[in-house]
Amino acid sequence: MNKKKVFIWTIIILPMLALVGFSIWAYTPLGPMEEALAALETSSDVVVEQGDWIVFSPVNNKKNTALIIYPGGRVDPRSYAPAAHEIAAMGIQTIIVPMPFNLAVFGSEKAVEVIEQFPDIDHWFIAGHSLGGSMAARFALNHLEDVDGLVLWAAYPASGDDFKNTNLETASIFGKLDGLVSAEDIQSARSLLPDSNSETMIEGGNHSQFGWYGDQPGDNPAGISREVQQSHVLDATLQILNE
Repeated sequence: MNKKKVFIWTIIILPMLALVGFSIWAYTPLGPMEEALAALETSSDVVVEQGDWIVFSPVNNKKNTALIIYPGGRVDPRSYAPAAHEIAAMGIQTIIVPMPFNLAVFGSEKAVEVIEQFPDIDHWFIAGHSLGGSMAARFALNHLEDVDGLVLWAAYPASGDDFKNTNLETASIFGKLDGLVSAEDIQSARSLLPDSNSETMIEGGNHSQFGWYGDQPGDNPAGISREVQQSHVLDATLQILNE
């Protein structure tokens, strides 16, 4: 084989190998833990349906409010099922949106399809964890007429996404011991959020315990249990949803 053919095959094969490697990496996400799988079961107060999205529908006292959840990067979307189930039990329809390659950067507009599918809902909120939070913020900024509020779980808006002069309700919820998105990172992006932003720092909380997918490489050990951290996350999230 001459050098020209070797070069041609090289420029064809290397990108293919890179794509295969990226796909394997992206589609081997963290989680879900057993607790998350259990929360995917329909209960007496929440009906769970899995299709294009994971939908948690309240059985009783259903409110005219819904929450969309964008998962963190390379985290199995089912890992957020316990939180979604609990929120739905409070009467708020909750939808977890799986992402292409398990990375919300490839699906920041996915919430459009969800909102169109549920025309009976008048009040929409969107939440996201880590990368999912940044992409949820981008969606909210691009669709201010459709979204009532934004909940950031261990996340902050990208530098170009400025909410300062909007009327959007926002909440930042983060762990003091987070090894991937630090409290300093959150504070440095504070100027991008409205003055009314609600801020909750969870003492002893880390990054991984915003979901049920085990420990994430690079994170710090938590100083509290996953159950305790989840209760703080739920309390702060429900506060903005109920308001």
